[in-house]
Amino acid sequence: MAGWYDGGRPIKVEGGLKARSQRGSIGSTWWSRRFIDILERICDKGRLSRGRAYARQGQVLSIDLAAGEVRAAVQGSRRDPYRIVIRVEAYGEARWSTIEESIAAQAVYRAKLLAGEMPTEIEELFAALGIDLFPRDLDMDCSCPDWGFPCKHLSAVLYLLAESFDDDPFLVLAWRGRTREQLLGSLADEPAADPLAVADVPFADRLADFYAPGATAHRPERRPSAAAPDLLLRVFPPPGDLARTLGPAYRNLT
Repeated sequence: MAGWYDGGRPIKVEGGLKARSQRGSIGSTWWSRRFIDILERICDKGRLSRGRAYARQGQVLSIDLAAGEVRAAVQGSRRDPYRIVIRVEAYGEARWSTIEESIAAQAVYRAKLLAGEMPTEIEELFAALGIDLFPRDLDMDCSCPDWGFPCKHLSAVLYLLAESFDDDPFLVLAWRGRTREQLLGSLADEPAADPLAVADVPFADRLADFYAPGATAHRPERRPSAAAPDLLLRVFPPPGDLARTLGPAYRNLT
């Protein structure tokens, strides 16, 4: 029925998926907070609040993530759980090949991903290629009769999805069509960019700024951000078990 709103109490669930955060905001890492910031900007605040309550009560029965799609089941006030579908664009092989080449060209990004970390700059890398890492909008459906968008059932799933990104940031990429294993396998096979390589620019192309002054108080030198002390070992792994021996030495030298 149009405009119908389910204000009844949900049927209590045993063994449902519960949010770890029982008060305040949900999501602790930059990538989960980025996802939630988008949700809270575009979605109805009242239903997001009720969705947080559902997520904390354990009303979500299941969440399954695949390329381009999340499917979930949420127990509401009716006997049968509501069915949820949340869709985003999953990128194809050609686009992922371009993304992986761009990541491999950045030694720090490549090393962090191979080490299981999500570099904060990766969103900028996607943007430079003209594509989105996080969705600007979501194609969402719930089988409940609530006309609100998103309803509290969808909101509960979205919050728990954000917490799953806390646990495994590679799920953000898997939703876009690249699993952790596929991405790391491709990066391991990609030849690493030479960190000592210097572009050979013809002198004629540098005449305009060749004699320009160096860094001053008005033209400060840009300093690179600090890298992990064992970054070199990640980018150029030594043979055998040498990495285990050299790692502490590199950290002590730093």
